[in-house]
Amino acid sequence: MENLIAPLIAAPLLGAAVLLLGGRRLDRVGHWIGTLLSTASFVIGLVLFAGLLGKDAEHRTLIQHLWTWISVGDFQADVTFRLDQLSMTFVLLITGVGSLIHLYSIGYMEHDERRRRFFGYLNLFLAAMLLLVLADNYLLLYVGWEGVGLASYLLIGFWQHKPSAATAAKKAFLVNRVGDMGLSIAIMLMFTTFGTFAFGPVFERAGDASEGRLTAIALMLLLAACGKSAQVPLQSWLGDAMEGPTPVSALIHAATMVTAGVYLIVRSAAIFNGAPDAQLVVTVAGAVTLLFGAIVGCAKDDIKKALAGSTMSQIGYMVLAAGLGPIGYVFAIMHLVTHGFFKAGLFLGAGSVMHGMNDEVDMRKYGGLRKYMPITFVTFGLGYLAIIGFPGLSGFFSKDKIIEAAFAKGGTEGWILGGAALLGAAVTAFYMTRVMLMTFFGEKRWQPDAEGHEPHPHESPRTMTIPMIVLAVGSVAGGAFFDVGERFLHWLEPVTGHAEGHSPLSALTVTGATMVCLVIGVGLAWAQYGRKPVPALAPRGSLLTRAARRDLYQDDFNHVVLVRGGEHLTRSLVYVDHTLVDGVVNGTAAGFGGLSGRLRRVQNGFARSYAVSMFGGAALLVAATLLMRAV
Repeated sequence: MENLIAPLIAAPLLGAAVLLLGGRRLDRVGHWIGTLLSTASFVIGLVLFAGLLGKDAEHRTLIQHLWTWISVGDFQADVTFRLDQLSMTFVLLITGVGSLIHLYSIGYMEHDERRRRFFGYLNLFLAAMLLLVLADNYLLLYVGWEGVGLASYLLIGFWQHKPSAATAAKKAFLVNRVGDMGLSIAIMLMFTTFGTFAFGPVFERAGDASEGRLTAIALMLLLAACGKSAQVPLQSWLGDAMEGPTPVSALIHAATMVTAGVYLIVRSAAIFNGAPDAQLVVTVAGAVTLLFGAIVGCAKDDIKKALAGSTMSQIGYMVLAAGLGPIGYVFAIMHLVTHGFFKAGLFLGAGSVMHGMNDEVDMRKYGGLRKYMPITFVTFGLGYLAIIGFPGLSGFFSKDKIIEAAFAKGGTEGWILGGAALLGAAVTAFYMTRVMLMTFFGEKRWQPDAEGHEPHPHESPRTMTIPMIVLAVGSVAGGAFFDVGERFLHWLEPVTGHAEGHSPLSALTVTGATMVCLVIGVGLAWAQYGRKPVPALAPRGSLLTRAARRDLYQDDFNHVVLVRGGEHLTRSLVYVDHTLVDGVVNGTAAGFGGLSGRLRRVQNGFARSYAVSMFGGAALLVAATLLMRAV
């Protein structure tokens, strides 16, 4: 069975190589090649999944060693893959949802001249993400980590003729480099602490390391996770990443890039369990981000950017759960999987709306689209109900579990985290209802463009609607499937561990409070956007609304603190270099130059001067000798 692990990665990697190097002769079939190889990887994943189900829980870890990559003294890095319950979950999510996005892209990118290249980049993205989650050591994981960063740069900036897309790609690339530094430092600390960076030995020896060293490693891993998963303070790239084609947004937000940080934390559970201070920082980052993203999502009129704020918030829930330790690891991954269904469906639904509205993204120019796009309306609506936690749908099961786990943390910390999660649920219901009402309800608000062309909304082709329908089914049934008999908990528990907390509130009380928050959020959105006409131009709004439209000034903060701060630091270093460093170097040179100039005067070429010098030196020697004898 383990011999099938490498082909999981090889299939999309082969697709990327063929499509990117094959030339224009593949333009007519390139999209099908990319989709078939992605689907082939999913099929291999299903075969491996069936094989794992046939084994006992303690024997569900498969290791495939390919070759020794680096061997220098005590330093050894192997190309070895690990397939266990955690990585298997990610494999099915990445390849399953990724294949649906490939199929959707066939219709969405139909008229793009560079479609073959686009599918090559999609395959590269899947291969890099699979390498990340299947690696058996942190150095190989880092290779996949950087591959994901490269692929995201290529896809976000795919329409590079647009300055905004090129800028967004560079921004995502640079912000993620900050997080990547954290991962590289963590790997170095692991090697100096444990003598290895392979998962097995690191996790086994983590209990022998000091809490301070584990905390340092965990904080560096968290920095890496914040970059990839767009968590505070490295969240600024996610909204701008919407400049890429909509299938890219779905792939990044649902199945690949932003889930990598959550995977890293949960995979490194043995390290975080020994670093309670680092776990606290993880929960704070998650709680702050889930509120940050939800507030931003409330003020965006761009449908994709509203969903981007939603992704930031939902990943915040996952990071919060991961920071709770064994109480929350399983629920973090459970919400990650259900989120993969409904968030991919929501983004693909947004792309379908854009497809029917001449690529218009401003929701104030939509309205009443349920009449023109019934399949999109129903599938998007089911994703909407899932994300707000409507009873019986997937988000209801996974997000409620996180809220319960937050309260189960106990003490003041549990109340604060649980309260933040409840508040986030209310705000989620508000902004997602706002998106739903502005897009599909009310009167039509679209107008002819500057050239007199008026949009003619219409349903998308089957290559786009079929993936949306499949994802809608997952949005409805995924949570219940995982929750019945606690099957998902029992599936992951051998890898992540699990512990029951002591919540001051019963599960029924938490569910009731969540439902109250949901009703409040929906009611407020209906009062503002359902009962009243939506104005064509956004009103000025409150101070908080204006701040949310500017992403709570995250870019302004980065510019003042990092850009200007970096400029001042650079100028200061240049000044120190010129005055101190160059001063010492040049001063030393000038001193020796002046000394040599004076000494040079002694060598004047006159014999009488040399004779006097010799006589003087001899006289000094004689005098010194006589003085020493006299003493």
